[in-house]
Amino acid sequence: MSTSSGVRRPPGIDSPAPAAGRVLVGAAGQLLDPAAGVAAARGLVARLAGRAAGHDRDGDFPEADFEDIRTSGLLGLMVPETLGGPGASFAGYAAVAMALGEGNGATALVFNMHASVTGALARTPDALARALGAPDAYFAMRDRVLRGALAGKLYGVAMSERGAGSRLSALTTSYRAVEGGFHLRGSKAFVSGAGHLDAYLVAARDRSVEEPRISYFIVPAGDGVLVEQSWDSLGMRATGSHDLHLDVVVDADALVGGVEGVALLLAQVMPQWLVASYAAVYVGVAKAAIAAAAEHVTERSLRGLPAVRARVGRADAAVAAAELVALEAARRVDEAPGDPETNRWVWRAKLVAGETAAAVASSMLEAAGTSASRKGHPLERLFRDARCGSLQPATSDVCADWLGLAATGQDPDQGAERPRW
Repeated sequence: MSTSSGVRRPPGIDSPAPAAGRVLVGAAGQLLDPAAGVAAARGLVARLAGRAAGHDRDGDFPEADFEDIRTSGLLGLMVPETLGGPGASFAGYAAVAMALGEGNGATALVFNMHASVTGALARTPDALARALGAPDAYFAMRDRVLRGALAGKLYGVAMSERGAGSRLSALTTSYRAVEGGFHLRGSKAFVSGAGHLDAYLVAARDRSVEEPRISYFIVPAGDGVLVEQSWDSLGMRATGSHDLHLDVVVDADALVGGVEGVALLLAQVMPQWLVASYAAVYVGVAKAAIAAAAEHVTERSLRGLPAVRARVGRADAAVAAAELVALEAARRVDEAPGDPETNRWVWRAKLVAGETAAAVASSMLEAAGTSASRKGHPLERLFRDARCGSLQPATSDVCADWLGLAATGQDPDQGAERPRW
């Protein structure tokens, strides 16, 4: 499908309705087709939105939201057809994340982290994994994790650290090989869903070598994995992004890819799950801000004011543009992952979505007036949630610097004064 701007929407975003009689959802809510995932997410928007204020006020994890998501089969969205899943593409994920973001941005962010684990595992081609040296044990572990998602398991990412942020090369969490596996030790911050997850994707550093050698591990929740209730933030208060302390031994097959030291390489070559996946969430949050403002100005008889209408009109155009950028990035990720031009769109998507969400939510709050700034008003919460979009990795400044290096003919991954990852 083409748009007037020449940007094509990815397949499945505006796909035709399924043929009559076609079954999209199986027993126990298991998705059988990516289109069912988008429909399921849209069907949850009102329920998520209805709970969002309470979760934001109390700063508690949206357990009921994830029961709905689990029942809908969305936790298995990225699982390939060969394992019984719907095999959604990155574009399919983006459409689902946008819808969930309209309901509750915090819930959508936790879902994003789950999809970042399952999507990265599912959509890394076998040929690439084998070329990197992945053994058969890795593929068995990968399929076990993905089947777990189909069965309703929830996963998350434990990458960032206090003092290091998301810069993989600066991590202090360490690992070393021991008999039968690896010993991981260290602390993580901003672990969305901490304490509610079945397993964590943990980034850790091999301290036995001088150069940064960063590896990923799938670490099950349980002994040796301690959650510190530390999350009390400006926005996205319901993500449960607490600190995580690790002193745990994992089996040898917990090493993602079965090869040490590939984390930095993959972050540079295919950054979509570390960068662009956030974009869809914040496009959804921005859409929610426009909807909340439209409802408020209608109720308060403010929509007759030209200045108010102009703000809403500008917001509508800005969010439509951000959505197209996010969808174009998603299309390119599906069609040419790792391509330099694809990666430029990945970084554009994160920058545009984060800055658009913050600007739109601010403008909608101003259009609505002081009454919408009271605690408990949807726009007050959405203003705070939207402001987080530019702060999450990669931050807007980091994205803009990456794009500036690329636009001036420099290497955006190696040309920065300090390592980006």
